[in-house]
Amino acid sequence: MLTPPVWLLQCLGIAQIVLAVVSVAILRVLRWGEETRKLNPLTRQVFWTYAGYICVSNLCFGLLTAILPGALLEGTSLAAAVTGFIALWWAARIVIQFTYFDRSQAPEGRIYVAAEVALVVLFLVLTLTYGLAALANLRAIVG
Repeated sequence: MLTPPVWLLQCLGIAQIVLAVVSVAILRVLRWGEETRKLNPLTRQVFWTYAGYICVSNLCFGLLTAILPGALLEGTSLAAAVTGFIALWWAARIVIQFTYFDRSQAPEGRIYVAAEVALVVLFLVLTLTYGLAALANLRAIVG
């Protein structure tokens, strides 16, 4: 079983931190402020709460992975649970990208297409890397 190298986890941790920070740009690109003003106050508040939780979760996954990559490969039940959860998190994001998002209103232009391709590639690498880490951890637990 291939175990992801620590350096790769550190790089992906940094990538997730960058993703969380850059995600703030989505607010402007998709005009979330303008769009959410059309919602009733409770729905708007729930939307911003969920958006905040997702962004902070991505940031925390990145910090955890960048700072403690070795702990994610220790072969413990906790390491298996954490890496498995993060793998499922990013796999779900890929599924949502291609099965749920309505792209009819997506911004057009090469820069947006390139950004989407880069994001999907990142989501795939995150899913595969955390998935491999989870499998390696499970294998260590089972023996």
